[in-house]
Amino acid sequence: MTQSTEQTRPTLIDGMGRKIVNLRISVTDRCNFRCTYCMPADNVEFMERGELLSFEEITRIARIVSSMGINRLRLTGGEPTMRKDLPKLIRMLDAVDGIDDIAMTTNAFFLKDQANDLKEAGLQRLNVSLDALDKEKFRHVNRRDCLEQVLEGLKAASKAGFKSIKINAVAVKNFSETEILRLIEMGRSDGFEIRFIEFMPLDSDQVWERDKVLFGHEILDIIKAKYELVPISNSLEIGPASEYNFADGKGKIGIITAVSNPFCDHCNRIRMTADGKLRTCLFSTSEYDLKKLIRSEATDADIVETILGAVALKEPGHKINLDDFERPTRAMHAIGG
Repeated sequence: MTQSTEQTRPTLIDGMGRKIVNLRISVTDRCNFRCTYCMPADNVEFMERGELLSFEEITRIARIVSSMGINRLRLTGGEPTMRKDLPKLIRMLDAVDGIDDIAMTTNAFFLKDQANDLKEAGLQRLNVSLDALDKEKFRHVNRRDCLEQVLEGLKAASKAGFKSIKINAVAVKNFSETEILRLIEMGRSDGFEIRFIEFMPLDSDQVWERDKVLFGHEILDIIKAKYELVPISNSLEIGPASEYNFADGKGKIGIITAVSNPFCDHCNRIRMTADGKLRTCLFSTSEYDLKKLIRSEATDADIVETILGAVALKEPGHKINLDDFERPTRAMHAIGG
């Protein structure tokens, strides 16, 4: 039987003095896309349903970490909208004391049918992965021919009235250059913040090379050739992106320089995989098995102790630029975006 959470918990501060306020929760490793920077084209082995945390188990973890100072949750995958009855989970999480913000990262394919239900359940913000508006480039990177369905999902999300909708585009050299201004123009006209993310070594096919990364300063050069930008001074203290307003007042953009200029010093997040493994960094080489604790009838205090121990050992940084960098054993879809 689950024991109730105590009224007060230690604040989650890691060994580098970073306060952890954000938990990313993967609800499934399944995805209907096969993005080149994330998954192999075929023969993907997914987790068995019984390996996934139940909604009740996820909510228990949320309740525990919220009493430790985490107030922001993000649902990820795989593709989270493939998890059956997802609005039910969002309602359960929205009812947890101390949770102020629930967001989700999605490919938008299913939003045409789900956006209203997700919003009404308590989902506040969306990040939509969209790397290209050119139909052929979209098909190349996602290995699916469904750009129109994604754009329809974005329209439905806009009508549903989410607090914010951001577009995340992975920036790859000799691919993304022609898409940057297209995406920005869509964002400026439709009210989306466009964020460009440097290509990271998380692909299942392990084809990542530093030479394939379109770096943040190169992205800015392309944008500044057409638009004047005004830096937002404290943006890295709030999230992973260096943000810029357009000087004409029409929208803003974000650049996530995960490779060339990592934001690790300001990282305020931890992650939980769909099968209940706690990861303190996207590039962690170790995990902490919360599912095993839950299913062995561990007390909330036992889980708190494990989380505190994990956070105390949170990595100073991801080491992408160092000689001793090790790829995580899981690909992005199995970690949670």
